[in-house]
Amino acid sequence: MKLKVTDQKQTPEDLIQKVEDPNHIVVTTDAPASARWYVVHTQSGHENRVAITLKTRVESMGLTHNIFEILIPTQEKIKISKGKKVTIKEKLFPGYMLVRMIVTDDAWLAVRTTQGVTGFVGTADQPTPLPENEVKAITAFGEQAAPKFQSAYTVGEAVRIIEGPFTDLLGTVSAIDEAKGKIVVLVSIFGRETPVELDFLQVSKI
Repeated sequence: MKLKVTDQKQTPEDLIQKVEDPNHIVVTTDAPASARWYVVHTQSGHENRVAITLKTRVESMGLTHNIFEILIPTQEKIKISKGKKVTIKEKLFPGYMLVRMIVTDDAWLAVRTTQGVTGFVGTADQPTPLPENEVKAITAFGEQAAPKFQSAYTVGEAVRIIEGPFTDLLGTVSAIDEAKGKIVVLVSIFGRETPVELDFLQVSKI
């Protein structure tokens, strides 16, 4: 006797794994010129889950003629993890996402009542569209070619040098250059504080 297998309902996390870019979800490419971008406030840390849930709701509610695109602005950064450089996508505005849509009562309600959404940016009943120049600036910033480093350190923090001629010396962070992945550490040499420029990989927290 064959047992009947019941299909399990896919969770937002399952769907996130299947989309090409969970930070840029295109519901439909047929957006008219009248569609505008709106800023939606979400629970911080749940932006991708909210975005995929909204897409699913839009499709099931037949609102693909009103809601067209969801964007979570991100920028690539290089993070030092376990002594290795790892490229990650860092959210530019945690707790926010952009939705390209034509605002109608049904479309507004679909977004506003999506789990994890806390509201639109604007008045209570009338969300404010984002100016086109701001949309272009945000997308251009996120598409910058050279990824920046994400520093795990702060100015004034004590660190240990773990590589190079100053290995095992302790020092204090005096400057951080995330664009180059460099850190300046003040170390005591001959009784004087001397600035030493190092790579993020050459220091560790104490």
